[in-house]
Amino acid sequence: MRAALLLLLLPATLSRADTCSTIATTTNVDVAYPISLDYISEQNKYWSTSCIALKPSCILFPTSAADVSIILQTINEGDESFAIKSGGHNPNNYFSSVDGGPLISTARLNEAVLDATTGVLRMGPGNRLDDIAAKLQGSGWTFVGGRIGNTGTGGLILGGGLSYMSAQYGWAASSALEYEVVLANGTIVTASQSENADLARALKGGGNNFGIVTTYTLQTYRQGNIWGGNVIFLHNDEVASNLLRAVRDFTEYNTDDRAAVIVTAERSTGLVIPELIDIELIDTWILFLFYDGPTPPGDIFRNFTEAGVPILNTAKTRTYSELIGGSNWVVIKGSVVTIGTETIPLPSSQDSETVMEGVHAHWREVSGKTLLELGIIASIAYQPFPKSIARQAKARAPDLIDADDEADRLILELNYSFIPQTDYNKMANTLEETYTGVRQRVLGWQEEGILQNVYCPVFMNYGFYREDYWDRLRPESRTFAQQVSAKYDPEGFFRNRTGGWKP
Repeated sequence: MRAALLLLLLPATLSRADTCSTIATTTNVDVAYPISLDYISEQNKYWSTSCIALKPSCILFPTSAADVSIILQTINEGDESFAIKSGGHNPNNYFSSVDGGPLISTARLNEAVLDATTGVLRMGPGNRLDDIAAKLQGSGWTFVGGRIGNTGTGGLILGGGLSYMSAQYGWAASSALEYEVVLANGTIVTASQSENADLARALKGGGNNFGIVTTYTLQTYRQGNIWGGNVIFLHNDEVASNLLRAVRDFTEYNTDDRAAVIVTAERSTGLVIPELIDIELIDTWILFLFYDGPTPPGDIFRNFTEAGVPILNTAKTRTYSELIGGSNWVVIKGSVVTIGTETIPLPSSQDSETVMEGVHAHWREVSGKTLLELGIIASIAYQPFPKSIARQAKARAPDLIDADDEADRLILELNYSFIPQTDYNKMANTLEETYTGVRQRVLGWQEEGILQNVYCPVFMNYGFYREDYWDRLRPESRTFAQQVSAKYDPEGFFRNRTGGWKP
């Protein structure tokens, strides 16, 4: 019986090994096998240990679109699953990780060439946000990226990308002028508004369904010193009410698009933030404040900074590179990470307490049940999604998110990180309970007329694998993505052979 089983497994084993060995023996692409230093180093760069635990048969390190083309043609000859990794910050298993098949790392596709006159940047997906910020430092130009330096640029842009500067310039993807893309059959094409425009649109919020982007051409923007940092409060009911009201009011009333905030509540039974704070039992509010200029207007953040008595305030004038490079303390090493999301309509001022405190009470109830979990850090981040983001995105290029500027919204990021990998399913259920509870409350408030019945897409960059990303987009966007997929990947290579949400 055992011999028969081995014979059944042998073809699959040979198939998995074939891509790695073929690339290693017939090309100049570097191939790293288990136990090698390159393999171990790259495999340990995921944010979540659940992704680290998935072991690819080898890791491939292309340095050009031509290398990626050869790799995809070779993978096409077999039947193994594969994955593409930019920064490895997406914690969903199998989205940028794979078990038993080849992993394509973009780490060496890390060019960054700036035209100092026009601000046009050609950038490879192997860059992380802090890499690009450092490379642009001193140039007078900045890019619309995310908020955590260790984030990979590839996944960020393909998911849309929410930035401190989104109210000024739209999503990170909105500033993508052109893509160099390797299609499923190995063909290398350019996608822009003038060439393969349907593919260019699908890549803005469409994820990894249409090809591997090997170069992004982005418009950057003028920037000098900025002001930003963190303000931290210990939790109490008054601080919570003040901050929830402040983020609601900021989303509706702020008229200075250079200002941005993230309001995060965090609970843990043991958290150390290097150089910031060391508390054994923690129940805090952590504010991320940003102003695209050296000094914010005197009262623009007053409702936040005066919500209580802060125990720490690091906000100051600095370079954007310093801010982004100093943000990586939020990446918790050695933990399983799960992230989910919800988008909610902004409540009116009169209904703020009902909605904002209702959502927050639900989060505290569910997260409170996790506090005995080893290494637990539970957080909810309230992120403004004002009309200006949709307005700026539409002004630059069409995307699949297709947000309208008829209503203000909030994007909620819901995180649970913990240590035991054996508790993954249990904590996944907890995360699902958290975001479905928010959704149910929103639908109920809409039925009661407390909240507007507006379009609220799930934000891909924060989505949990159990959330139906495509179902929450407009039906037209899903249909369009299916058409683009059928045109550029008629055999369903990316649909059937790698992870992620499929249209």
